[in-house]
Amino acid sequence: MSANLITSRAVIGSFYAALDQADAGWVNDLSFKVQSNQASEQYAWLGMAPAMREWLGGRAATDLREFSYSLANKEHEATLEVTVPELRRDKTGQLNVRIGELADRVMSYPAKLLSTLIEAGESTTCYDGAYFFDTAHAEGSSGTQDNDITYAAATGTTPTVDEMRTAIINSIKQILGFKDDRGEPMNENARTFAVMVPLTYWQQAIEAVTLPTVSAGGANVIPNLPGFNIRVLPNVRLSWTTKMATFRTDGRVKPFILQEEMPISMKAVAEGSELEFNENKHRYGVDWSGNVGYGYWQHACLTTFT
Repeated sequence: MSANLITSRAVIGSFYAALDQADAGWVNDLSFKVQSNQASEQYAWLGMAPAMREWLGGRAATDLREFSYSLANKEHEATLEVTVPELRRDKTGQLNVRIGELADRVMSYPAKLLSTLIEAGESTTCYDGAYFFDTAHAEGSSGTQDNDITYAAATGTTPTVDEMRTAIINSIKQILGFKDDRGEPMNENARTFAVMVPLTYWQQAIEAVTLPTVSAGGANVIPNLPGFNIRVLPNVRLSWTTKMATFRTDGRVKPFILQEEMPISMKAVAEGSELEFNENKHRYGVDWSGNVGYGYWQHACLTTFT
């Protein structure tokens, strides 16, 4: 074998180096990572801890209201095939470019899974038995709560910048008002939010949260909200044409779960293999075992423009 042939060890090393540099984007802001060691995980969602009260007549013990949510791990893969001549002749780093692109695609895969989950939020149940985006969430003493709201724009599904601004504020107000299963405010300390929009709403959303003034000439309230951080996340994977979603991103629990049984790994069928002998090729396979699921619906609000 030629001494100039790029080895599988070098290719794998290049992949892991590129993976370290790849950007996961918004995934870490909207999901919390859970390590798994079995085929599926059963999430026991417990009611919030009791609030403090004046001590009158002894302690008032309260139970934990338990909700169950099961998330099964799934196997995922991506495989790159290169010929031995390609490995031997690679003098310009083209293979490293392909490996780098593979690492980028692997790192963005959870965003693809989560985007599908977000779009299915109006028709897929979460831990409380209601749809993730639903008008009738209720548990314990919370009362009926709505995280699937609408906003009537003057021109229907095409909001102006001012209308987008008001819709964003309304969605944050909705999240701030949610109560836990004991009737206590759940998001009173929330200060960091992400507004996810399809590309059709990106410009309106960016201007809504950054322009210093509104169309009438007054001050834009969003950039001047003390202590609040609101950013816009354009998501090219969304097929929405009338919707946007707002998420709280500074909670102990996130809106979504990123469950991982086996971290990203690469293996090769390369030097000395039957594939090399018979077809003069090498294959590099990337594996990951895990899944994504719904976390706290109380940290999310869908807005539909009508």
